[in-house]
Amino acid sequence: MQKIYDVAIIGAGAVGTAIARELSRYKLKIALVEAKSDVGMGTTKANTAIWHTGFDAKPGTLEAQLLRRSYALMESYAPEAGIPTERLGGLLVAWTEDQFQNLSNLLQRAHQNGVTDVRIISAEEVYRLEPGLNEGAWGGLFVPGESLICPFTLPIAFATQALLNGADLKLNFPVQGIQQEDGVSHVFGPGEQRVSARYLINAAGLYSDVIDHMLGHYDFTVTPRRGELIVYDKFARSLINHIILPVPTAITKGVLISPTVYGNILLGPTAEDLEDKTNTATSEAGLAMLLEKGRAILPQLMDEEVTATYAGLRAATEHKDYQIRLHGEQRYVCVGGIRSTGVSGAMGIAEYVADLLAEAGLSLAPKPEFKTIRMPNIGEATPRPYQRPDLIAQNPDYGRMVCHCEKVTMGEILDAIHSPLPARTLDGLRRRTRAMQGRCQGFNCQAHVVDILARETGQDPKFLLALDGREVQR
Repeated sequence: MQKIYDVAIIGAGAVGTAIARELSRYKLKIALVEAKSDVGMGTTKANTAIWHTGFDAKPGTLEAQLLRRSYALMESYAPEAGIPTERLGGLLVAWTEDQFQNLSNLLQRAHQNGVTDVRIISAEEVYRLEPGLNEGAWGGLFVPGESLICPFTLPIAFATQALLNGADLKLNFPVQGIQQEDGVSHVFGPGEQRVSARYLINAAGLYSDVIDHMLGHYDFTVTPRRGELIVYDKFARSLINHIILPVPTAITKGVLISPTVYGNILLGPTAEDLEDKTNTATSEAGLAMLLEKGRAILPQLMDEEVTATYAGLRAATEHKDYQIRLHGEQRYVCVGGIRSTGVSGAMGIAEYVADLLAEAGLSLAPKPEFKTIRMPNIGEATPRPYQRPDLIAQNPDYGRMVCHCEKVTMGEILDAIHSPLPARTLDGLRRRTRAMQGRCQGFNCQAHVVDILARETGQDPKFLLALDGREVQR
């Protein structure tokens, strides 16, 4: 007999996994389905890795409301779950008189959004905070709460906690059709795969409009907005102290220069609307534009070595706000148009969706116990395993270096392969451990990592390498 879940969630990015985690605290049977071979493999893994306060969101929008709520929730959750974060603060730099005049509007907007510690600073203070910036700044807006975050660990943490609290995860399940009958949504995947549930949530990101169409709704269209980024080597990290933000426009937040929790510096993103929802290739024109912008903001950065380039696609729509709607008669919630703030807004969105489901009639009875988790640390702000003699004394594998660029040990790789949500691909290991993400991009360690993964999982090394080429697309 076909199992009928209480709730099925389509899409396992930051938003979908956050919803699964939130609902797993209740006495519900939950299914999380994902088209790809792991969680967090779409927009979530290819962003600017910044945890936003929501200071510049349009006041009164659902996005502004949920970003603020999510920030409060994340302040508790990140340290509890071991999500790597660094609160450096953001500095919006005005390079023209018009931009400087606009800072007062942004300050007012921040205060309307409840972000009250924001302040306008003079050009002298800008250069005191960031002496390496190019000449010509008029002043700036300092936002203390803007922070760095690991966008890889977050969805893995959400999904892992959901699994430990009883949810089911179904990977490699691209949705090919949905049929509703007798109060149940039947979600069809490849072959004979099917998931049936009484309530359905669409958190499919770039494909949220496609799923919405399957349910008979045409309220928005997703236009993939490509954002290309350049990753600089760790030697560049000392060039800046904060997240250097541009004064945003109506279309984009613009090009920023930001550290990462891994010790690199990011330059980007671009903002280019495309038709192809799979086009995550970088372009000569896009990278050239970023280099031009980077040279104008932080000239010394151009002397540093580039470690990698990549591109992500944001789920932009014709609307300026989140497209979250309850269709009560279908017991269906659409979560679309999240664009670039999914990592920052995920926990607030999840709580909001749970309220919508309750409004539609879903009983939310709390479980007597909600199991917590603690994720392995892959950030630089706190000690890594190779820096902890206590761990090495317990297990010498934490002292056996596999990836020398990123200081990833055998113990971490084995932990990732045998975790509750295990890595089964090279890309999965990258996002869980940082292996192969450093200066050599796997040139020195990939063969060893492939051997370990093949040995521990029984997979063919040639298959792992072939799959990696299709999934990473860099």
